[in-house]
Amino acid sequence: MMHILYIYSEITIKGGADKVIVEKANYFAQKGYIVTLVTESQLSRELSFPLNSGVKHIDMDLDFNRQYSQGVIHRAYTYYTLMKIYKKKLELVLRQEKPDIVITTLGRSLDFITEIHDGSVKIGEAHTTKFHLRSLHLMEQKNIVYKMIANCLRRKMIRNVSKLKALVLLTPQDAADWEDDIQTYIIPNSIPSLPETFSNLDNKQVIMVGRYNDAKGYDYLIPAWEIVHHRHPDWILNVYGSGELHDDVISWIQERNLGDSIILHDPIDNIMEKYLDSSICVMSSRYEGFPMALVESLSCGVPCVSFDCPFGPRNIIIDGNDGLLVEYLNIQALAEGICKLIENDNLRRRFGENGRKNILRYSRNVVMKQWEDLFKSLTKGKES
Repeated sequence: MMHILYIYSEITIKGGADKVIVEKANYFAQKGYIVTLVTESQLSRELSFPLNSGVKHIDMDLDFNRQYSQGVIHRAYTYYTLMKIYKKKLELVLRQEKPDIVITTLGRSLDFITEIHDGSVKIGEAHTTKFHLRSLHLMEQKNIVYKMIANCLRRKMIRNVSKLKALVLLTPQDAADWEDDIQTYIIPNSIPSLPETFSNLDNKQVIMVGRYNDAKGYDYLIPAWEIVHHRHPDWILNVYGSGELHDDVISWIQERNLGDSIILHDPIDNIMEKYLDSSICVMSSRYEGFPMALVESLSCGVPCVSFDCPFGPRNIIIDGNDGLLVEYLNIQALAEGICKLIENDNLRRRFGENGRKNILRYSRNVVMKQWEDLFKSLTKGKES
């Protein structure tokens, strides 16, 4: 039976990429594949999503976070030392486990994974756009020196990606960005299971699911909700997330006196139940990979309103059919889209019904067959 080995940083966030990696590992283990998940820095912390008993988990036990409290020179030395240890440990694991396919999610392992000649086929799997990988866009925004460093790191990343056998991307737009660098394949994320019941769309509740970070655009969502609140003060926005901008989000809410209208919740395991209690899902992201929040929402019959950001929402929402795609980073347009669904019950219900049907194209069996076909094609006549 084929042996698949995933490499990921750590499974510590109740977020999209972590969930998708675990879901795929569990699926292939259930299908009888040999599956190994290698993490860099789990450090004995509990995984945020449970692994199937058939998935072998190996942690490299490397604390890359410790470098961030150090000065520039000491930090560079620490990182270099940890990377040497990482390469040595990972090479040992690959030679012991003997996987057929190794999948890197384009993290630190990308820097050396193709230098390990263990006989496995090495492929990449991207969960966000080419420009936003490794958050290099944030480094570019600091100053000219950081911008130069970010550009060098991006060129290095592209070179390393080009050495892989293939790169799996989430959308056609992502594939277009990479087509000159490597053989690409488009495989979206799947929804693991379809709910047996659907939202009745009667509750005056809107839901937003996403980490408190720059990508999710809370600085656009909150002023947009202020407009909605003034027109529909009886509606509530429930937000489920955590992250580095938590305190900023609270401040933005308080500055606009929206504390009774925007309710913040910690991430939860039973998020599908919260979609079922909602009538609209909103997304205000600056960029996305393939947002599971929209997929999960539509599967529950909850229509979505989202910025038409790079790139995922436009591949999930069928504008004017099961949701609304509004002008990118236009606060007024986002607010008007939400209000349109609040004010038109028939439209909201039609969108919800359409969403339940449309989302079947991302069902688990449909998507996972694409992965299985890819694995078979890449290992046919495998070279060491």
